[in-house]
Amino acid sequence: MKKRQKVYDLYWYFASERQNIFWKKKNGESAPWTSDKILQEYKFCNSYRVNDRVSQYLLKNVIYNGKKYSDEDMLFRILLFKLFNKESTWELLLNNFEDITLKTFNVKKYSKVLESAISNGIKIYNDAYISCANKAFGYDRKHDNHLALINKMFNEDKIQEKIVKCKTMEEAFYIIKSYPLIGNFMAYQLVTDINYSEVVDWKEDEFTVAGPGSLRGIKKCFIDRGNMTNEEIIRYMFEHQDEEFKRLNLDFKKIGNRPLQLIDCQNIFCELDKYCRQAIPELKSNRTKIKKKYVPNQARIDYIYPPKWNINC
Repeated sequence: MKKRQKVYDLYWYFASERQNIFWKKKNGESAPWTSDKILQEYKFCNSYRVNDRVSQYLLKNVIYNGKKYSDEDMLFRILLFKLFNKESTWELLLNNFEDITLKTFNVKKYSKVLESAISNGIKIYNDAYISCANKAFGYDRKHDNHLALINKMFNEDKIQEKIVKCKTMEEAFYIIKSYPLIGNFMAYQLVTDINYSEVVDWKEDEFTVAGPGSLRGIKKCFIDRGNMTNEEIIRYMFEHQDEEFKRLNLDFKKIGNRPLQLIDCQNIFCELDKYCRQAIPELKSNRTKIKKKYVPNQARIDYIYPPKWNINC
């Protein structure tokens, strides 16, 4: 492989500086948390995916909310939440149904609530990434197709019985990916979120998938991948992170003793692509501008992590 050294070094700089911002915000320091004008002006995801606001909401309100759920209910809750990926949509459903479980799931009733929200101008999907919107189940409305998908997965196909038997993340990935409306990127996100729960305990360093944004970042970072696949490139970054931070004299402050995982290294390539649109605009891709400016959110996050990670910070 042949690196574009300036961009390759930016990958590690971005990972470290974005993590520094995370720690400063968490510790209650005042803005600006960085002297980097691009990071000040635009919105970027955290270096650790789990620290992003939606992931934290998932952990605290969907998975570890203090209630005991069966494995099938937990899987149902995770997949339902992630198909919309929006906290307010989850709250909307909670406000209309006593709790969200497979046993009380009713396609028509859920659809009615969501349709009412849409008619009142309420967005029910997170636009952080675009979920597939074709009429796979014959409905005109995107949410009706997604509700039909959930119904097929859990009530017709009993996907929960298959997932709990999976020995690896990859095995579960291909089961989920086999369904309509689920592409590679979404399937990888879903198995990552399932692995936050206690239902499974898959190894995180065995499997990754390069999403569309990550592919753009890899292309900017490497002039030539040689014989390496995109996934092997992501693994290369995962395996060499300590030595690269040291080489560049970057003090990367981990969460606990947890290094960046494959999912994080994959995500950082996506954020690198965004960062380069401002930092190195001559590196062209099919995206030329960063969509979102940074807007401070005053709601404080009390960070939690899956208990099996044994993180205290």
